[in-house]
Amino acid sequence: MRQRTIGNDPATRREVSALALGTMNMGTKTDEKTSFAILDRYVEAGGDFLDTSNNYAFWADGGQGGQSEELIGRWRRSRGVGDEIFVATKLGARPLAPGTSYTDNAEGLSARTIRESSEASRERLGLERIDLLYAHIEDQGDVPLEETVEGFADLVKEGSVGLLGVSNHSVWRVERSRALAAAAGLPGYEVLQYQHSYLRPRTDIGDPLCRDGNIGGAGPDLLTYLRAEPGLTLVAYTPLLSGAYTRTDKPLPRDYDHPGNTARTAALEKVAAETGATPNQVVLAWQMGHELPIIPLVGASTVEQLEESLGALDLELTEEQRARLDAAS
Repeated sequence: MRQRTIGNDPATRREVSALALGTMNMGTKTDEKTSFAILDRYVEAGGDFLDTSNNYAFWADGGQGGQSEELIGRWRRSRGVGDEIFVATKLGARPLAPGTSYTDNAEGLSARTIRESSEASRERLGLERIDLLYAHIEDQGDVPLEETVEGFADLVKEGSVGLLGVSNHSVWRVERSRALAAAAGLPGYEVLQYQHSYLRPRTDIGDPLCRDGNIGGAGPDLLTYLRAEPGLTLVAYTPLLSGAYTRTDKPLPRDYDHPGNTARTAALEKVAAETGATPNQVVLAWQMGHELPIIPLVGASTVEQLEESLGALDLELTEEQRARLDAAS
């Protein structure tokens, strides 16, 4: 499988798969046998970048999450998997008590939470070191950014975490946090995880994951920031919009369902017809060949769904096709 380099420091940078596998529903909605089959097929195809979170999937049973991490731990042990598989997880959005949610009772990003939650994740995953640890959502309380920055950096310095990432934060908070880390000579965020797809989201709809209430997907501000900071990598979650590109029973998310995407939908369908690929495969190929360093993060509830995504790795869009896709608006 094609590879991408993430990270700037020679001591911590890694080569990872150009297509990452999300495991959000594994261990809950997707049963263990099916989950293991999907993981096995991904690795067989050369994949080595798994993504999870300490709160996946708390909504399945009204608990606090951890099922996805636990399943990955069981799979690793059963297959004898070592550090050849790159594992990313997240903290900060785990509910503090069963029956609550990250929107009203999240654990937050204090130094104590960062340490205790990362240790619990390592235990569930069966890892001595987490390869990539994200701040999942903005702290909903009053924890200073300096405390969060130092809390994450301490884990890198002691070797229990490799790279640091941030997800679902306002761009100004990302930049402020990275500036604080740089000024103090500390490791900072190098990987950004946001929703990103070919269709463009509206930016005027609030998002409960963000305290500022307005991230939507990876909008113009974030993409401009990535262009200005070439050392960063974008891991794009929900690139296929939960099936909306190809399934009539899956409507577009509300922030993507607007007239501005009509021309882009038509361009996508035309390129798919020209290449003999599915719209999903064209979207993934478009992301992987983007001018910006983008790693699509795909989910799958069946091996067949994963096979479709893997097919995008063999799809090479022409410069003319890419130009048409980019110009549609």
